[in-house]
Amino acid sequence: MLDGLNSGNSSFSSRGDGRQTPDHELAVHATPSAEGTRRGNQNRISDMEVMKERFARLLLGEDMSGGSEGVTSALALSNAITNLADSMFGEQMKLQPMYPETKEIWRKELNWLLSVVDHIVEFVPSKQMAKNGAFTEIMVTKQRNDLLMNIPALRKLDSVLLETLDNFKDQKDFWYVPRDVDDTDNSGDWRRDENWWLPVVKVPSDGLSDESRKLLHSQKDSVAQVLKAVTAINAVVLSEMHIPDNYIDSLPKNGKTSLGDFLYKNITDEYFDPDYFISYLDLSTEHKVLDLKNRIEASMVIWKRKMNQKEKDGKSQWGSSVSLEKRELFEVRAETILVMLKQQFPRIPQSSLEISKIRNNKDVGQAILESYSRVLENLASKILSRIDDVLEADLLVQRQLMAEAERRSESESGYEYQESENVVSAETPNSRKLSDFIGWRLSSETKKHSSMSDIEFFYRAEQEKPMMKSPKALPKKLSYLSKLENMRSTSERH
Repeated sequence: MLDGLNSGNSSFSSRGDGRQTPDHELAVHATPSAEGTRRGNQNRISDMEVMKERFARLLLGEDMSGGSEGVTSALALSNAITNLADSMFGEQMKLQPMYPETKEIWRKELNWLLSVVDHIVEFVPSKQMAKNGAFTEIMVTKQRNDLLMNIPALRKLDSVLLETLDNFKDQKDFWYVPRDVDDTDNSGDWRRDENWWLPVVKVPSDGLSDESRKLLHSQKDSVAQVLKAVTAINAVVLSEMHIPDNYIDSLPKNGKTSLGDFLYKNITDEYFDPDYFISYLDLSTEHKVLDLKNRIEASMVIWKRKMNQKEKDGKSQWGSSVSLEKRELFEVRAETILVMLKQQFPRIPQSSLEISKIRNNKDVGQAILESYSRVLENLASKILSRIDDVLEADLLVQRQLMAEAERRSESESGYEYQESENVVSAETPNSRKLSDFIGWRLSSETKKHSSMSDIEFFYRAEQEKPMMKSPKALPKKLSYLSKLENMRSTSERH
């Protein structure tokens, strides 16, 4: 209170007891605040210099010579956002938070570039009340509707992706091993052949914990929703961009020539199944997928132009024997294939049509929306890929554990079966034979055959026994008359 009542600068150099503060003590107490102020001023000056450089490059159209070779402001802003994202997220090869310095630079410089949209306005009618109470209709400025809706949404999706990376800050259930490390462990080696520039994911020998697995799946679902949103915004912005004339001039005269006989026959067939069509095609390489996308987009542009020309003049300048209804049907089928390709191959490069639109676009607002949504789409795809790496490594370990458990179970069951056989044979050493059940008793002569089996012995015994006479072969009993006749015949002989 006493310091606050002193006048001038005396409050900073006097004590509450009225004594003067020594100069060296004053210098020591003043050093931290002075250093902080000086450091803050230096940061502001450096930020100002960086911002001047960025906007000077934009105004010059990336032509630092100041000549006439510069690009449009829209393309310059699009390239600036793309290059900034590449420098910030290009090294995001692990599922871990961004460095605080990198995150700060991303947000700060992105805000500089996005500050342009605050001055992109449109005139809308409004009413103003005069002093006499009467209302007068006037035109006022308002931020353009597409920017007013999409820029805040993209900022929110951007924050969700960065928060997703922050959620893996203290995790210890998986780690990464550099590619140049010779590790003979089987877990995590599943990606050693593809994406060779990425580090190898490692998980514990018993796999991930349930908590980590739930976290990964929940974050994957969240990022998938972000990916759908930014993909939809990017697709809408690209569809609203004007198709350049130089691209139209490079197209063939009809869609069949653009697609080729095979693709055209399948798309125009009466019974069309897009799932079967995609599965039947050879999409093993990125080049083949991009070629298919270019062909379909070119055919869609041709069909749209023919339909628009027929609606205006009643006759297409290119001529065609296909009806308007069928051409609309073909266009819907082609658009369905494009959507499926985008879903199945989210990181497919830009097509010729998209590149041509971006290069020749002059709308600064559309350029900012397209580039911002595109870099967020790439970041979301990258995070999904990193999450899939960890889940696939965990799945590989789980399969190995299941295989080992099955082998252990089979070996234990085989051992138990052998033990049971040994126990049974040990419990019945003097088991009864077939001859005991039949009632035979082996004599001394047949004891030499004791080594034979019961069946063999029984068969040989039956063969060696004397053949018994049949009851029919026994002599009949003679009657008294027969005996007298026999005696008479004997006496007659004598």
